[in-house]
Amino acid sequence: MSGFVPDLSWIQRWLVRGIDLVLVLALTYVLLLIIGERRTLWMVRGLIVLMLAAALSNQFGLTLLNFVLEKLVLGSAVAMAVIFQSEFRRFLEQLGRGEFKQVFRPSRRSSPKPDTVVDEIVDAIKDLSQNRTGALIVIEGTSPLDERDFQVQGVLLNAEVSKELLQTIFQTSTLLHDGAVFVRGSRIVSAGTILPLSERTASRQLGTRHRAAMGITERVENCLCVVVSEETGSISLAENGILNRPLTSSKLKELLEAKLRPSVDREVVTPDLGRWSRQLGFQGLALLQKLFRLPSSSSKDKK
Repeated sequence: MSGFVPDLSWIQRWLVRGIDLVLVLALTYVLLLIIGERRTLWMVRGLIVLMLAAALSNQFGLTLLNFVLEKLVLGSAVAMAVIFQSEFRRFLEQLGRGEFKQVFRPSRRSSPKPDTVVDEIVDAIKDLSQNRTGALIVIEGTSPLDERDFQVQGVLLNAEVSKELLQTIFQTSTLLHDGAVFVRGSRIVSAGTILPLSERTASRQLGTRHRAAMGITERVENCLCVVVSEETGSISLAENGILNRPLTSSKLKELLEAKLRPSVDREVVTPDLGRWSRQLGFQGLALLQKLFRLPSSSSKDKK
């Protein structure tokens, strides 16, 4: 009687699938370490959702849906490669040179000091207020802003925040003085931006700039908007649709420093390779929680 020979092919198939899954997760982790910015994590999360949906549709035999999702995944991957071409170029250069250690040690992004950015804005606002020159500055907080939040995006500048540039933009002789300036981090993204107006009932003393400041801060959470009245020169700060006015320049600086310090400093610090093996599990869990907004164990204990 011949001995029974078990069929181990299914074990091999599941082993290969397990290795495949581990390699994909490792590659995803490396990409998150390289890019690692908050806005980029949202895009990566969207791409991962599309990839999972495509895999599930293929598994359940949904041919047409799988075809559409695969095209979306391909288009999204190409778009991300174009948007983050500098990061991907650096990644490929490091691989080509054999600098594998540098893959886990991305270059530090230049992160401006919050005090420097706030000082430039406050100094400009102070002079504009004294000269009774109307101004409207939108400052991105922890919630992202894009062109869909504005009625008109305005003129793209992508310039460093400076007192002189802000004063020049809001001079009545320029074509951009009637709109708002959009500030992200240490950069002036655009000028001449038209903001949505608030539908709240406001005082008749408040003009269009104040209603626009209330409108954009109602629409975008944690967004700040600084207003200088053209009639009185008074300074106001809008947050969550509420105007804090009138303010002195010193009080404005105090408020901006308190609210912008967490959002201006966006530098991503990754671990050194010597400590990476000990911190891999903790960092991986933190990235997954940040990527998919999973609740932490401490928050579960509080419930």
